[in-house]
Amino acid sequence: MPSEPIPIIVAGNLPPSDDSLSTLGSKAFNLAKLAALGFPIPPAFVLPTSWCGRWIAEGAPSLNAFRSLIAPALSRLEGASNLGFGDHSRPLLVSVRSGAPVSMPGMLNTVLNVGLTKDTLPGLVAMTGNPRLAWDCYGRLIESYALAVRGLEPAPFRDAVARMSAALGVKDRHEIDTLSLRALATQYLDIFKDLAGEPFPDDPAQQLLAAAHAVFRSWDSPRARTYRRINALDGLPGTAATVQRMVYGNAGPRSGAGVGFSRDPATGEKRLYLDFAFDAQGEDVVSGRYPVAAASDLARLLPAVSQSLERMSARLEQVFGDAQDFEFTVHEGELFLLQTREAKRTAWARLRIAVDLAREGLIPKEEALRRLDGLDLSSLVRRRVAQASEPAIAQGVPAGVGVVSGRIAFSVEAVRSERARGGAVIFVRNDIATEDIDAIASADGVLTARGGRTSHAAVVARELGTLAIVGCSAIKIANDGRSCEVNGRQLPEGAWLTLDGESGQVFAGRVEVREERPESELAQVAAWRSELIPSVA
Repeated sequence: MPSEPIPIIVAGNLPPSDDSLSTLGSKAFNLAKLAALGFPIPPAFVLPTSWCGRWIAEGAPSLNAFRSLIAPALSRLEGASNLGFGDHSRPLLVSVRSGAPVSMPGMLNTVLNVGLTKDTLPGLVAMTGNPRLAWDCYGRLIESYALAVRGLEPAPFRDAVARMSAALGVKDRHEIDTLSLRALATQYLDIFKDLAGEPFPDDPAQQLLAAAHAVFRSWDSPRARTYRRINALDGLPGTAATVQRMVYGNAGPRSGAGVGFSRDPATGEKRLYLDFAFDAQGEDVVSGRYPVAAASDLARLLPAVSQSLERMSARLEQVFGDAQDFEFTVHEGELFLLQTREAKRTAWARLRIAVDLAREGLIPKEEALRRLDGLDLSSLVRRRVAQASEPAIAQGVPAGVGVVSGRIAFSVEAVRSERARGGAVIFVRNDIATEDIDAIASADGVLTARGGRTSHAAVVARELGTLAIVGCSAIKIANDGRSCEVNGRQLPEGAWLTLDGESGQVFAGRVEVREERPESELAQVAAWRSELIPSVA
């Protein structure tokens, strides 16, 4: 095992050098840069990308060896946090997050709330004065550890929370009371023991070692390999693992987690594009399994946070010279930035953002043209509904742009089958996950009953040019997975459906569309090219 010092991210450190991107991974590299500039970044340390291939090939080190390796970095993290990892009175909990040199949204594992045990849980209750927070975090840790570390099936855990919610008459875990969350965590411990054949680990260091190993192993997962193949990402050294102090979005009504884009990643419009979940952790937003609030709700209920996000969004663009996709947590009204990266965007948005950034003076026009390399401007069109023979049958939240029609498919296999026949296809699900990346890439459109437009799967769909409409609660998929009901209308697999990415409306059958082109931006690009690349007589 390597013995070199482990990089740590704390306020006051110097920004990282450009050649450390490959070592730190893009997530930690960007956070270290922002921490040095005074952004509100929870302190962290980084297990570098060089460890990834070694751990996959040779296995993780022994627990004692791991303790020795991380001891100096962990000590600095404890000092920066004024908390102790495994401390019974002031416990430090950490997240363990992936971060490759090139962003791979949702393709690699994350484990939150690491360090919470039967011994440290009372300390978290005493320190925060919030027993509901402690029991919620404990249940979340057990479930995510079971899935990410042990590879157990999620159904038993999700069935348990569904039964608990039904018994209490609430929608989901966000409305479950403290005593019931405690009972749920106890059920999770029993489920874990039954499925894993051993008790849930009660040693914080053991949890941390296993979580880091799970992050490194996920580099070789099928979804990660598929993403790298689709995006031609060759020669990367692996992922880093960022160990970061937890901040709690699930601490009550003045807390929450969100994902924001500094510009609309579907249209390129200069406006904050944001989803937020109150009293929630980040996984609730990016997983696509839970409802989210809009930016207007955040502005109404937490106006100071909303204003801070507007300022932070603009400053991030100034730092990086591009539209950003950032994740954040609000803990009792205090804003923390957890990640920022270059925003994945549609081709239409790619053109508009490049042109607008140059017009605003954030990048030179030469750089704007470089960012359009490989984009076929001649085929860039935006489709809108011109006429529909019948009214829309449902309304969702648009997560893309344009209009697509196709036959309904409810499974990955059905998408592949329809695509093999050369047909257009709409992938319809209760929610989509990044494990469905093959189907997302193959489908013309995605329609989900749950989730938000900033979920990892929606982000990937936009990047791949697949139109998505999410949060369409009118969809009720049959138990056999072969048909659905939409506001009383039965639609079998293979029926035609049209998604309007402009309005979020869903139509049965096909509709007439009209096309428009980004004439203003195209004229600007042509003028710049004429100026910078004069024709040869």
